[in-house]
Amino acid sequence: MNKIWLIIQREFLTRVQKKSFLIATILVPLIFPLIIGGLMYIMIREAESAKADTVQVVDESGKFIFDNNKRFNFVQLQIPLEQAKKVYNETKDFALLYIPTFDINNPTGLIIYTQENPSIEKVGDLESILEERVRDLKLEEYKIDKETLKRLKTNISLKQINLSETGEEKSSNSGILYGLGFGLGILIYMFVLIYGIQIMQGVIDEKTSKIVEVIVSSVKPFQLMLGKIIGIASVGILQFLIWFILIGVLSTSVLSYFGLEMPQKQAMEQMTKKMDQNEDAKEIMTQKNSKINDLLGNINEIPFAKIAVVFIFYFLGGYLLYGALFAAVGSAVDSIQESQQFQFPITLPLLVGYMGLFMFILRDPHGSVSFWLSIIPFTSPVAMVGRIAFGVPAWELALSMVLLIAGFILTTWIAGRIYRVGILMTGTKVSYKVMAKWFLMKE
Repeated sequence: MNKIWLIIQREFLTRVQKKSFLIATILVPLIFPLIIGGLMYIMIREAESAKADTVQVVDESGKFIFDNNKRFNFVQLQIPLEQAKKVYNETKDFALLYIPTFDINNPTGLIIYTQENPSIEKVGDLESILEERVRDLKLEEYKIDKETLKRLKTNISLKQINLSETGEEKSSNSGILYGLGFGLGILIYMFVLIYGIQIMQGVIDEKTSKIVEVIVSSVKPFQLMLGKIIGIASVGILQFLIWFILIGVLSTSVLSYFGLEMPQKQAMEQMTKKMDQNEDAKEIMTQKNSKINDLLGNINEIPFAKIAVVFIFYFLGGYLLYGALFAAVGSAVDSIQESQQFQFPITLPLLVGYMGLFMFILRDPHGSVSFWLSIIPFTSPVAMVGRIAFGVPAWELALSMVLLIAGFILTTWIAGRIYRVGILMTGTKVSYKVMAKWFLMKE
C-alpha cells in the first residue's frame, strides 16, 4: 500500500508542479468570465450605437401602415415592384419588402428582397410586425374589440409540488432540474474522457522512455497502474474544484457588473416609476416578482449537497472504471496513433450514456430506459448525475453505486492482467487477439 501511495504522490506532484497545469488551471477560469464580459460589453455598446435599418416597402394591398422604431425605418414607395428593385439596388438599405394584394385569412406572396443574407433575428422581427398588422385586420373584419380579446387571453403556469409518501410537500421546477441534469451529465462525460486519455498518454510516455522498466523493478505492474490512475484522478478533482470556484465567483461578478447597465434593468426602473400611473405595469411587475420568488424557492428546495456528493462519487467511479481501460490500452501500444483503434470501443458505452442523456433521461428521467442507463456501470456515471436532480429512489442510487464499484473492480482486474505484460512489450504489433492472449497468460 505504501508503494501505491508513493506512486500517487509522484503522479500528483509531477502534474501539479508543471507550468502547463498552473496555466490551464488559472487561465481557463479567467478566460470564461473575460469572454462573457467582453461579449456583453460589445453587445451593450452595439445596441446603444446601432442605427435603425432602412426597409423600402412596396404595398400593393394598401392595408399596411408602418411606424418607425429602433430596429427599422420604413420608406414606402409608390412605384411598381420592378422599378422599386432598381431603386433599391442603387442604395445600401437593408431590404425591400413587397406586399401584394392578399387574403387576410391566407396571407401569402409577401417577399423580402435583400442584397445580403439577413440574420434570422431581423427576418423574425419583420415577420412579427406583419403578423401583428394582419391580426389587427382580422379583428376589424370579425368586429372583435382588442380589449375584449386581451381579457380573453389567459396564461396558465402550473405550480409543481412533489408529494412524498409521508405527505411532505416540496416545490420543484422541471426547467431548473433539466438544466442541472444537462450540465452535470456533460461535465462527467468531458472529464472522464479527458482525464482517461491523460492516463493513456502518461502510460505511453513512460513506456516509450523506458522509465517504466526501472519502476517495475521496485513495484508490481498492478500497483503502478492503480497508483497512476488514482494520482491523475486527484489532479482532476483539484483542477475541477479550482475551476468551479473561480468560474462561479468571477462569472457572477461579471454578470452583476454588467447587469447594472443592461437595457432590461433600465426598462424595469422605468416601469417602476410608472407603477402608480399604470395599473397594467403594476400587475406585470407583481407577476414578475412572484415568478422570481417562486424560482428562488424552487432553487432552495434542490438538495445541492446530495447532488454534489453523488457527482463526486460518479466522477471518481466513472474515471476509475474507464481510466483502468485507458491504462491497459496505453500499456499495449507504443504511440497515440496506435491507440486510436482501441479507443472507440472503450468510449462507446460512455457515448451511449451521453446520447441517452438527451434522448431519454432529460425527457423521461423515471422511464425504464433511463433506469437501465443509470444502473449499468459503463453508462451510469453520465446517466445517474443527469437523473439525480429529478429525485432517484434510494434503492436505485444504492444499486447503481454498488454496481459501479463492482464494475471498477472488474475493469481494474482485466486491465491489470493486460497491463502487467503490455507495459514491458515494445515493438509488438498489437491486436485484440494479442491483448486476449496477455489477459489469459498465467503469472
